Order: sequence, then C-alpha cells, then structure tokens
Amino acid sequence: MATKELFNVRTPDDAYRVLADHLTPSPRQERVPLDEALDRVLAEDLLSPTDLPAFPRSTMDGYAVRAADTYGASEGLPAYLTVVGECLMGQAPTVSLALGQAAVIATGGMLAPGSDAVVMVEQTQAVGADTVEVLRAVAPGENVIQVGEDVRQGDRVLPRGHLLRPQDLGGLAALGIVEVAVVPRLRVGIISSGDEVVAPDQEPGPGQVRDVNTLTVAALTRRLGHLPVPYGICKDDLAALHAVARRAWDECDVVILSAGSSVSTRDMTAEVIAALGEPGILVHGVSLRPGKPTILAVAGGKPVFGLPGNPVSCMVTYDLFVTPALHHLTGCPRPPAEHQVRARLTKNVASAPGRVDYVQVRLEERDGELWADPVFGKSNLIYTLVRSDGMVKVELDKGGLVAGELVAVTLC
Repeated sequence: MATKELFNVRTPDDAYRVLADHLTPSPRQERVPLDEALDRVLAEDLLSPTDLPAFPRSTMDGYAVRAADTYGASEGLPAYLTVVGECLMGQAPTVSLALGQAAVIATGGMLAPGSDAVVMVEQTQAVGADTVEVLRAVAPGENVIQVGEDVRQGDRVLPRGHLLRPQDLGGLAALGIVEVAVVPRLRVGIISSGDEVVAPDQEPGPGQVRDVNTLTVAALTRRLGHLPVPYGICKDDLAALHAVARRAWDECDVVILSAGSSVSTRDMTAEVIAALGEPGILVHGVSLRPGKPTILAVAGGKPVFGLPGNPVSCMVTYDLFVTPALHHLTGCPRPPAEHQVRARLTKNVASAPGRVDYVQVRLEERDGELWADPVFGKSNLIYTLVRSDGMVKVELDKGGLVAGELVAVTLC
C-alpha cells in the first residue's frame, strides 16, 4: 500500500488539523465513583439535582436580624435588639425572629425564620445577657447566601467533555453526586524500534543505546490519564515490526511507534503504518525542529503516530500531536491550558526561516526577574530535557529570538 504523502512537509498547526479532521471522539462511557474520577473526562452533561445551598446561610459570625430593625444604626446612635436564641450549626433554628429581635449565628449557620440579614460580630456590642447594640445598619440579604445562589436545581453544572479537576469533585460532592459517567481511559500502544536500542536494564554494546522513549512516552500518557501499553523493543525487521504493530492496533485505541521515521533506506515505519488500514498516512514530515520526520496517520479510525527516535524530538512531537489527539478522542473541546510563565532570554536563539523551533530553557531568578537560559543540544541528548525547566517556541519564519526578549516558557 502506498503512503498518501511521503515527506510533504507541513507546518505543525496544519499537520494537526489534517489529523484532527479524521478523528472521531469515542462514544463509549463507563460509570466511576467520584473518588476515582480525578482527571477523567465527562461523558455526559451533569445537571444539579438540588439547589445549593438548600437553605439561607450566614457568611459571617454575628447576629441574624431583620434588616429593617437596623436602619439608621451607627456608633453614635446604635440599634438595640433583644437576643432570643442561637442558630446552632447543623440544625434548623428553634427560634423565629419578631420585631426588634436577633439570634446568635456562626459562619455557615442557617438563618432563623423571620431574619433576612446578618450583622457582623465586629459591628455589635453586647449589653447585658440578652441585649446587643448594632453599630451599623445592614441591608436585606447582607452577609447571607440565598437558597440556590450557588447552583439552581436543573442547572448544567459541568458539560460533557469536561476534564474533572479537584474543585469539580468537591462541587459534585456538595450536590450529592457520588458517581459520574466518564469516557474510558484510552489504551495507548507504545513500540520502540531499532537494532541499536536495548532495554534500560541491559548494558549497551558498541553502537547501542538504552531505550528512553518507551518510558517517557508511557509517563506522558499516564500523566494525561490514559493507559500506556508497552510492546517492547522491535528490531529492524519488517515482518516483526508489521506483526507487533498489528497486535498493538488490534488491542489499543492509539498506536505510537518511535524511531525509524527518517527518510532513509532503513525506514520501515511508514510502510508498516500504511499497511494498518485506511486512510493511512496523512502527514509525513513537519516543518519543526526537533521533530521534522514525524508521521501522523489514521488506520480504521485509530490514530497512529510515527515519532522520531531522538528523545527530545519524541517528547516535543508527543506534546504537539499526541496530547491534543488524546483529548480530542475523549471529547475534550481543547486540551487544558498549558502552564506558562514569562521570562527574558539570556542569549540569542537562532532559527531557520520556514520551520517552528522549540528550544529547551532553564529558568533562573535574577534581581527579582525571571530569566530563561537556553539549554542547547542536539535532539538525541536526553539530558537537554532533564536540565531544562521548559520550552520556548520560535514561531514559523520568526528568524530567531534576541537576548533580553520577553518570551513565553511552557513548563515541562
């Protein structure tokens, strides 16, 4: 089967758009307990089953009052109210307020019937056992959360495709929602290839290197909430690579092959990917450094990625293409916002026109200002990543960055 495009280089944005046009979010769902739902993607809209709060609550320690009884009150001419009881926490009040009366209340307490506001304790002064001076007037509703002020029954509290955060779980717990429908975690098959690649626990022979990409790609996948499925290291044997790729495609939702994607006589990755199914290879080559020989494909509805073998290139292209694809497949409207900081470059950064460059940087604070010091190195030097705190993007046709320029650093 011939590939659709062989090294017809595209910009990164264009390359991903081509891929995304061929991806369909998964229709599957499963129900999980709330305490297992962190970083999972909602498979349906969530509607509130109740008002929140379900009763009027005080936002201050003080006195529940009828606001009208405090009108005109000041330090020079306070309003005098009779304290008739206390609004106890976790209970419905046992007192109701009439004209000129007040009840002690704590933050979060339920307002007594007849009251419509709370006077802060700092704006009162006790006079005897059952009388309080109010030193400032309050308006109806002041220092009170009304019924349904946070959420109304029937409101959509979270949409389908939302990535659940810790605060979301707390909000759902407050509504009594203890189980949610989520998109199942994607199984991501990971294949490293190359005669020169050996397992990390082996001593490399002459010309050999330990496998870095299986572990880093698996960690990136796990961080996104999905399930990495490593298939080990495949030597440069066409039949063997065909077999392991087919097995990964059968068993997983996504397949990633690293190494073997350069244009060379030893390139088998493109042939193997193209044989997995239609439409096949969509992009082979991206105007990107590091990561130019990236392959993006779809086979039978499943995305297949041919990522460069160089560790830095592999991680950069994973972030650019695999990460948004996994979010797309789970129905996220967009990936979560990247964590970025602004910093000034310590050195000039050169870039060739016609491609997007990603440069590793180390962050340093000098005299109260954040600086980004480029960590230069070739794309097969994994410790350029280990020694860095993030990446700086040099836009297409930018022609480089100048020392002292303020840049966005994407933290890694």
